[in-house]
Amino acid sequence: MESTRITLARKAGKLSLLALAIGASSLAMADAPGWYLGANVGQSKAAIDNDRITNGLLGAGITSTTISNEDRDTGYKIFGGYQFNRYLGLEGGYFDLGRFTFNAVTVPAGTLSGEIKLRGINLDLVGTLPITEKFSVFGRVGANYAEASDSFAGSGAVTVLNPNPNKRETNGKVGLGLQYAFSDALAMRGEIERYRVNDAVGNKGDVDLVSVGLVYRFGTKAPTPVARAYTPEPVYVAPAPQPVAVAEPPPPPPMPAPQPRVLSKVTFSADSLFDFDKAVLQPGGQQELDKFANDLRGSAFDVITVTGHTDRIGSHEYNMKLSMRRAETVKSYLVSHLSLGADKIVAKGVDGADPVTAPGACPGKKVTKALKACLQPDRRVDVEVSATR
Repeated sequence: MESTRITLARKAGKLSLLALAIGASSLAMADAPGWYLGANVGQSKAAIDNDRITNGLLGAGITSTTISNEDRDTGYKIFGGYQFNRYLGLEGGYFDLGRFTFNAVTVPAGTLSGEIKLRGINLDLVGTLPITEKFSVFGRVGANYAEASDSFAGSGAVTVLNPNPNKRETNGKVGLGLQYAFSDALAMRGEIERYRVNDAVGNKGDVDLVSVGLVYRFGTKAPTPVARAYTPEPVYVAPAPQPVAVAEPPPPPPMPAPQPRVLSKVTFSADSLFDFDKAVLQPGGQQELDKFANDLRGSAFDVITVTGHTDRIGSHEYNMKLSMRRAETVKSYLVSHLSLGADKIVAKGVDGADPVTAPGACPGKKVTKALKACLQPDRRVDVEVSATR
């Protein structure tokens, strides 16, 4: 296989254009002039001219089968400037656009790889258009002095004569951006710039840098408060009050005389209200309680006390439960028929300890009809009413 030597001018890549796109924030510059510093970082992009690489190989009798490119990298810049007024400033700085590479596989068997690094300095005239108090748009035009450091390597059928060409040259640059001021001193900036560069083997092209960064402005001061002359408020003096004749208020109406309190006590025979040894109200008992309720209608009740009594027949515990159930039955009936709250009526039970029969009037302990009939007056329900008519 014939060995081929290829000059550097046949293998260098040519840089091409990149479509713009940006969304960021930026600083509205203050009216007062002053110095500022800042730094941006972002992505750079260049287009490798694959057709030129292919044609260069063909000129040496070599065919490329595949070409792969790395046309994006991280770029940054550090800058400083002077703002003459809110519309115009001058800015200079250092930039590094990163590195871009290609690798070509050839027939006859071999490879050709190349790399370019771009860095330099710039000087721009920056024009600012304020949109709001803090938000503005700016554009720049200027010159960049860039160093293009190339390196090329070949293998197999490809031989490189000048593996490390280098070129320094001044070209133009332009840019657009947006700015937003967090304060008079600190701002955020986003922009896109296009750098015209020479690739060190006689070709020129463009590299675009889309970046964001911060800007710090020196010499800002807090606004001085404006002193205002003190003007006293006019004082209003009210005229002296005139005497006003005040009529004597009429005497209050006499308080109504308190109505006399009515205290009454009604005793109902338990046998007329309930069956013997029962606490269920019978129809005849309901009639007696209805008549009692009608007599009390229209009265302002203070309290009604219902007391159930039993005779001495039976145990104390049993008689207490029976008398209490009977008192509760009468209470419930009066609450429903007098439309009173349950808190207005008190129910309690009493066993045969409070008889109305005379001692010794009903002798005997054996429960007989005669004894039950004799003790009938002790089986009763007392209703005591305290009310005002």
